[in-house]
Amino acid sequence: MRLILFALCSLVAFSARAAEPELLARLDALHERRGEAEGGKALEAELKAALSVTPDDFELVWRQARQLQWQADGAGSEKLKKVLGRQTWDVAEKAVKLAPNRVEGHYFAAAGIGAYSQAVGVMKALGEGLEGKFNERLDAAIKLDSGFYGAAPLLAKGRYYYELPWPKRDLKKSAEYYEKAIQQHPEMLRAYYFLAETLLRDDKAKEARNAIQKVKQGSVAYDPAEGRRIQEWAKKVEADIEEELK
Repeated sequence: MRLILFALCSLVAFSARAAEPELLARLDALHERRGEAEGGKALEAELKAALSVTPDDFELVWRQARQLQWQADGAGSEKLKKVLGRQTWDVAEKAVKLAPNRVEGHYFAAAGIGAYSQAVGVMKALGEGLEGKFNERLDAAIKLDSGFYGAAPLLAKGRYYYELPWPKRDLKKSAEYYEKAIQQHPEMLRAYYFLAETLLRDDKAKEARNAIQKVKQGSVAYDPAEGRRIQEWAKKVEADIEEELK
């Protein structure tokens, strides 16, 4: 009986700690190290342990969606991206239900839908009616906090207009959303990377070169894992730009 009571007391104590600032600060510190193998593993383990005790803790749920989105963003195959995108979407929808007036759930739900749509193909995603669901979540995120996570909602909206098939594609609007994001977070290399791709597709290779140079020369101090990922991706875009300028 004493052993059972001790276990119950320990469980309650852990549950009480689950949402404490110290735990959340530790998770966020590990998130900063997510680009390292050990950092990513430690983050997943801490999230799993905390969620096993308090699965409906909003602060933990949206952080789980954030980690899944990071993995989906860098997935090495369309199959894996589809799975991770769906998982991101599902977890983020739970976050929306837990706290509908917070931006995190809405943004990561949109990001999950976006990753899933990229994996299955934009035309198929449109056929499945995902466009409306994506925009519903993303527009809510923009309304709640357009500057969240380095103006990520604005970047996602710009990417939406970039990836739409003709005649729905709108490269001017795409670039406008990136410029808005840059005004809020000029340190965000992804904004310049996306802008470069949009400008290149819009037959503005010289302007695209200027944007990609900002990626190459920019500091990654704002988020080392994110910055290094984008600088690596930028190499191919830079090569495409230089080929276009020949």
